[in-house]
Amino acid sequence: MVGRRARGRRKNATTGARRAVRHPRPVPPVAKVEPITTARALRGPFDYRRPDGVGIGSVLVVPFGHRDVVGVVVGVAEASALPDERLAQPRRVLDHDLPPDLVDLALWMADEYCSTPARALALVSPPPGARAKLTWWAQPAAAPPPQERPLTERQRALLAQLPRPAAGDLAALRRLERRGLVTLTRRPTRRHVHHESVGARRAQPALTPDQTLALAEIEAAMSAPDCGEAPRPLLLHGVTGSGKTEVYLRAAATALARDRGVIVLVPEIALTPQIVSRFVDRFGDTVAVLHSKLAPGERHDEWSRLRDGSARVCVGPRSAVFAPIERLGLIVVDEEHDSSYKHEGDPRYDARHVALRRAERAGALLVAGSATPRPESVHALRRVRLPARVDGRPLPPVQIVDMRDGRGALHPDTSHALVDARKAIVLLNRRGWSNFVDCRSCGHAWTCPQCDVSLVLHRAQNHLACHHCGHRERVPQRCTDCGSVSIGRHGAGTERLEHDLAQVGHEVFRLDADVRDAGGLLRRFERAPRGILLGTQMVAKGHDFPDVTLGVVIDADSTLRFPDFRAEERTFALVAQLAGRAGRGPGGGRVIVQTLSPAAASIAAAARHDADGFLDGELARREALRYPPFSHLIRIVCSAEDPHAVLDAASAVRAALGDIRGATILGPAPLFRLRGRERAQLVVKGAHRAAAVHAAGAAVDAVAGERARRGVAFSVDVDPQ
Repeated sequence: MVGRRARGRRKNATTGARRAVRHPRPVPPVAKVEPITTARALRGPFDYRRPDGVGIGSVLVVPFGHRDVVGVVVGVAEASALPDERLAQPRRVLDHDLPPDLVDLALWMADEYCSTPARALALVSPPPGARAKLTWWAQPAAAPPPQERPLTERQRALLAQLPRPAAGDLAALRRLERRGLVTLTRRPTRRHVHHESVGARRAQPALTPDQTLALAEIEAAMSAPDCGEAPRPLLLHGVTGSGKTEVYLRAAATALARDRGVIVLVPEIALTPQIVSRFVDRFGDTVAVLHSKLAPGERHDEWSRLRDGSARVCVGPRSAVFAPIERLGLIVVDEEHDSSYKHEGDPRYDARHVALRRAERAGALLVAGSATPRPESVHALRRVRLPARVDGRPLPPVQIVDMRDGRGALHPDTSHALVDARKAIVLLNRRGWSNFVDCRSCGHAWTCPQCDVSLVLHRAQNHLACHHCGHRERVPQRCTDCGSVSIGRHGAGTERLEHDLAQVGHEVFRLDADVRDAGGLLRRFERAPRGILLGTQMVAKGHDFPDVTLGVVIDADSTLRFPDFRAEERTFALVAQLAGRAGRGPGGGRVIVQTLSPAAASIAAAARHDADGFLDGELARREALRYPPFSHLIRIVCSAEDPHAVLDAASAVRAALGDIRGATILGPAPLFRLRGRERAQLVVKGAHRAAAVHAAGAAVDAVAGERARRGVAFSVDVDPQ
């Protein structure tokens, strides 16, 4: 992230001159434009002449300095502080625009996440780099002239098929056009997104009594009288397999029947194809899917269908919260506990928080759903319960296996269970072959030259890799310090466990970040008669395979070792979610949890399927320690190549923060080097969110604007994960 500068007075878009004193003469209507640039020091909006038909949300190409840039109109005015002759004329008006509510949302995000309006507007803008696909279309001429020569058999066949796309017959149709028999025009043609379903497929089922009650509560909230306020958001807390998706589908149908649009957020689109296919099966072409894996043209067409109203339901990951749906009536956040809803780029928004804001502004209902909801959601939202699986089967029994006796990766009980299971899901939240590599003679360890972390061995690719910056190097044959050929490999990741599991005799399907086609792998696992789905936390995300009879968690306490107040929550969610993947079919199932901490509260609660007990204890602990939801956290990170510059800048930010009412400031403290840059951080823990956010943004702006800080980058992360 580039350094931030102090907020300055707005400059004229074409000359760079300071804003003039308000001119007394009448001037033409003005468009206030935010240029879409990455510069943090830039403070708009800037005044331009307002072309006819341009309003809030219009997208323009405007002259800006010595170049043309795309900008969004964020306001209009009848007068400008600049005289008429100094107002620039936009180059052109683009044929797509933004709904005004998304412009408002972007400006709110810029303030809420200490970012810039331009960066926030870029998130809500139409997909860049793509245009409508135009196809030649042939239709009969309105008044064909008499023909001097007869038509061929092929020409008569073509005329009989009109109107139709020209496709591969364009040359023949052009000859008919020259004879006055055909009219050729170019029409926009939609690029269809292919959806291939994965997992259990079923006809629309009858609702269970629990689902009926839950849907009634949701529909009652959606029917609340319009009093200028949005319905109170709900948390759909249902055990795995309790039918939350069917409740979402019925609620979406209710919203559509009332002529209201729907947004459905899922954690990762490649890992949750089942919910996508169920919405497409239920609502057909009125569903659009938005995600980064689509081709630019497909994203353009899906976005355009939502904008013009031909699609009224959008399904996608966190960025789908910006779908251009008007008259929004329902937003669903599925698996609301998942950390992928937090965006790591600038602005570092949380899609769950943005969804809540958008629902409030649109008068829509927000429904967040999970089997392992966050303590923050339990504290803030009214819960609607689905306490049992739809088929009436109990949740699978969980066996905790103590691994403190130094056994290998698999306990004998686990190995025997894998042999007997038809299908199993095995979770190890660590990829690669070995965690680190060292010399057994002198102790030299291979580390990343850009980051202060060990390199991970990936044996299949024959390289060591940094999972932070992507640095790679070949696997060493001898020590670079002492020349010894005694190279040690320590720890195990999914790649090594895949090798070990192959000895069981079943086909192993490895799903982690090294796998490119996650959807294809899941389809192969579904169709296999027997198999083991092995992977990182990806394998615990909403998969519904009724023939999975065994779930295994390897090294279940690994997340407890992180210095993070959410460590207990993440451990509970990971174990409980994986446990919920087993025993969904008539064959039942069981779960084995291997751990070095068998007495850990989060693991014990997950083994009992006791979400309420865990959440009660976790909320009490956080209240005592003043962690969210009983406070708000803001993380400020300074980075530079010079370690002295980093610490000096972090200390200056600390001084600029001063005393914030109701807040504690932790740090500055050093962080490990990342991508060749030294880092230091501060954490603001405040009781009053708005005051803490304002203070953090103002402090960083003030320090980053100093000339001495030009080599330092600053980032502000509100609600860090």
